[in-house]
Amino acid sequence: MNLLNLFKEFIAAEKLFHQKDQLLIAVSGGLDSVVLCELCKQGGFDFSIAHCNFQLRAAESERDEHFVKELAEKYKVSFFVKKFDTNTYADNKKISIQEAARNLRYEWFQELIPGLRLNQKPVWLLTAHHADDNVETQLMNFFKGTGIQGLRGIESKRSFIVRPLLFASRNQLVEFANVHKLPWVEDSSNQMDKYTRNYFRHHLIPLVENILPGAGENLKNNLSRFRDVFLLYQQAISLHKKKLLVPKGNEVHISILKLMHTTPLNTVLYEIIAPYGFTSKQTNEVVKLLNSESGREVYSSNHRIIKNRNWLIIAPLQDKDSQVIIIENENSIVDFENGRLSLKILQDAVPDSSANTAHLDARHIHFPLILRKWKTGDYFYPLGMKKKKKISRFLIDQKVSKTGKEKIWVIEMNKKIIWVVGLRIDERFKIAPQPHQTLRLSLSE
Repeated sequence: MNLLNLFKEFIAAEKLFHQKDQLLIAVSGGLDSVVLCELCKQGGFDFSIAHCNFQLRAAESERDEHFVKELAEKYKVSFFVKKFDTNTYADNKKISIQEAARNLRYEWFQELIPGLRLNQKPVWLLTAHHADDNVETQLMNFFKGTGIQGLRGIESKRSFIVRPLLFASRNQLVEFANVHKLPWVEDSSNQMDKYTRNYFRHHLIPLVENILPGAGENLKNNLSRFRDVFLLYQQAISLHKKKLLVPKGNEVHISILKLMHTTPLNTVLYEIIAPYGFTSKQTNEVVKLLNSESGREVYSSNHRIIKNRNWLIIAPLQDKDSQVIIIENENSIVDFENGRLSLKILQDAVPDSSANTAHLDARHIHFPLILRKWKTGDYFYPLGMKKKKKISRFLIDQKVSKTGKEKIWVIEMNKKIIWVVGLRIDERFKIAPQPHQTLRLSLSE
């Protein structure tokens, strides 16, 4: 079967795009992207060409840009080009040249896509990664230790990016180009072994092939197997997450007892914590939390995991600056991070038992009031007690978790706390037996 038919079959089997979709092809001018353009042309697809000039190879970079421009003219399609100061970008971001180039091109491609969308038709970015690229990626991921996800290699479709040549070897692309007399340009950096991919391509894979003939083909076959294994793996992880994770607002709570009976513990735990920025190396640190005392924590860049009695709590890092809201009068409605606080004066009200409602003796309340987060050193006289108690101690007695404590707000009047919101009013401001006006404070979502 010829390459064009295989190309169409792969697109249909992988459900990559439809005949009428708009395609944007990332074209370097090399063999792979030139063949991809010709296949799209022969297949009757509607496409445009985008070229990145990273200005890393002086005259050669300008040659490539000129070549791709002529290619677009040949196919009579729209041509987009952008020059990047890649070295400066890499220096400023303190990243490698390869990573800088990858970031720059995909950021630009994302900017281009919306402008190509017509009549709500999808627009896909096509890259020319082929089967040999996929094998190299799989091997590099294996040695990096990326796990099963990395062993499945390059995905044929992810977000708006499509790779319709993953079925084809480089030899097939060369044969197609020769048959159709397609010219292409060679990137001299592809011969430099200082780049990891090139070292695998020029040395490691040929060496393995000499010892085990057919190893390259076996690796390609393994890619599809690992992709299926990964799907089964994800299904199993989803079942574990469903059993273990208890969402509570912006937190996730995990029963330590259930987690300790989970097998394999480290693997399941890593898959749970990885989406929150934790690395595989931190998995053992989190396992140690299971047998530690309450209050111990492990941090990622944007989350933390806290041991709280019989639970692990995954919580986002909070801004330490406390917000202060002024309540001007008894008819106020205030929105804050815990919900909506409503105030109202009532006549001869009968207090209810809801934790989110407070009834206070209006005769002793003087505005303005202050709504703020509690802080160390705060104290009040809990309802039913004649002695003052620090709020920190009160929260411990109420078994409020560490993250729960960070969400506690108080209402203050003249430096006296009249209500620990949602928990307890101050004894000094409770309503008296005789009929009088009551200030009702209600907290709602």
